Amino acid sequence: MRTALLNIRYIALKEIRIYFSTPMAYIVAAAFLAITGFFFVASVSDAFSEANVRGFAAGAIFFMIFLSPALTMRLLSEEQKLGTLELLLTSPLREIEVVLGKFIAAFAMLTIMLAGTLYYVVVLFVYGVPDLGPILTGYLGLLLYGAATLAVGLLASAVTPNQLVALVVGAGILTAFTVIDFVSQRVTGIAAQVVDGFQLGSSFSTSDPRSFGLAEGGHFADFARGIVSAGDIAYYISVTVVFLFLTVMALEIRRWR
Repeated sequence: MRTALLNIRYIALKEIRIYFSTPMAYIVAAAFLAITGFFFVASVSDAFSEANVRGFAAGAIFFMIFLSPALTMRLLSEEQKLGTLELLLTSPLREIEVVLGKFIAAFAMLTIMLAGTLYYVVVLFVYGVPDLGPILTGYLGLLLYGAATLAVGLLASAVTPNQLVALVVGAGILTAFTVIDFVSQRVTGIAAQVVDGFQLGSSFSTSDPRSFGLAEGGHFADFARGIVSAGDIAYYISVTVVFLFLTVMALEIRRWR
């Protein structure tokens, strides 16, 4: 057990060092802060708006459709392209250790990016009196949502040696989850209940063009309203575990080919 934890730690630290030594992480982080900053400013510019992070969260979950695959597209695809994945798989390292190490590295980078958005919270407390509860639950929801999207992106990186293809596949899967919310609003009965169960994030409210708040549906919406639901937490954890398991399976299949 201790050896496995040391292997995971070694892989995670190696990948984090690579993130900071390449310009891609800085470019993605800058784009993320720019997009979320726009949504934050737009959500609080109205004199009657509430002092909360719902607008920023809406931008964050939208951009994570592209952010997470961008963070994970290199992790396994590059190993395949350079031929180093075979070395990893023939070493004493187990597939699950490789997957968890790389996932933890990507999740650490996402956490660092989210930490950069704490400036928005400081602004809210300086110029308003926000409710701390929805802010804390909003960040919890973003971390859970981010973990799920990173797991999806890691699976996409495991099935192709081409980073751009991994980016497109990962973003496509996450877009499909998002489109499910759009479809669920146009079906009724049992079909609507089934579709609602697959919503990964939440849609945007379009009733007011000035509003960037979250729609009522989706697993993320309750977090933004300050509600912590065991069902929503279990959903995001389940999606993360399932896609990490599929990634491990993809590597195991590759080992025995």
